[in-house]
Amino acid sequence: MEIKIANKNNIKSILEIINQAKLYMKEINLNQWDETYPNTQTISYDIENDINYILVDNEKIIGTFVLIFGEDETYKNIEGSWKTNSSYGTLHRVAIHNDYKGKNLAKLILDFSMEKALEKNIHSLRIDTHQKNLSMKRFIEKSNFDYCGIIYVSDGTPRIAFEKTF
Repeated sequence: MEIKIANKNNIKSILEIINQAKLYMKEINLNQWDETYPNTQTISYDIENDINYILVDNEKIIGTFVLIFGEDETYKNIEGSWKTNSSYGTLHRVAIHNDYKGKNLAKLILDFSMEKALEKNIHSLRIDTHQKNLSMKRFIEKSNFDYCGIIYVSDGTPRIAFEKTF
């Protein structure tokens, strides 16, 4: 199992995983992702900016996530407060292929992200999710992120926001 930066040849596999997550969200009546987001343009942008990573097992893409370092526009305003005021990394669009869920792969993503952060002398990661996204909330809490407050994404909907320092 390895994690590597995604390239344009990976878009189809990434979208397959994203679409599985969208279907799951729709089935549980969760409006975090929908038909319009994330989409091909979102994934292409992430790849062009070298922020989209993939989990690969025996040459099969089984997971995807975005790791950003620097200020995240969405996190500028929070109803609450962040743990730190220093540089941070942000995890977005974390998704695992349906056939690989429950195998603790999110921990691999978190460990990789913390390692990348430390290489940049950054000691904080932030993440947000929809209040009803129970699987992501379980991962966040299990990974010892601290609840910091509410942020609002570009369409104005609220998300619960967390930060982990290390």
